[in-house]
Amino acid sequence: MTTKGRTTTAVSSGGVVYRVRDGGVELVLCGRSNGLWALPKGTPDPGETLEQTALREVREETGLEVEIEGSLGHIEYWFTLPNERVHKRVHFYLMAPRGGSLDDHDPEFDVVEWFPATAVAAALTYPTEAGVAARALEALAQRSGAHE
Repeated sequence: MTTKGRTTTAVSSGGVVYRVRDGGVELVLCGRSNGLWALPKGTPDPGETLEQTALREVREETGLEVEIEGSLGHIEYWFTLPNERVHKRVHFYLMAPRGGSLDDHDPEFDVVEWFPATAVAAALTYPTEAGVAARALEALAQRSGAHE
């Protein structure tokens, strides 16, 4: 007989940081030398709200000071650790940069870069994060359409 181990839940929070450059939208992605590209996110410190976590994690992982412009909802997935199955929910926010520099990102990622919106879906490693990026781009498109 096999033992499943325990099931736990985990929560993280992060952001989709955008800018408009030369008439096009760009998003920040965080990369590792093994080819992984992801959105910045992380685990709350004790007492932090989801929004505070997102702001801190994005600042640490990208080097940018950002401002939340709205919620992009959440994604959920499962992963396993020794003797543990984890159900994770990650909340994402649409964010605009207000200062800082990508050169100041922490060592968790090897490189942090701006990607043209058209290249983001193909670059992101996880399809669920590509879906979040698509929601961000749709929100931006709806916003700009409302101003035309």
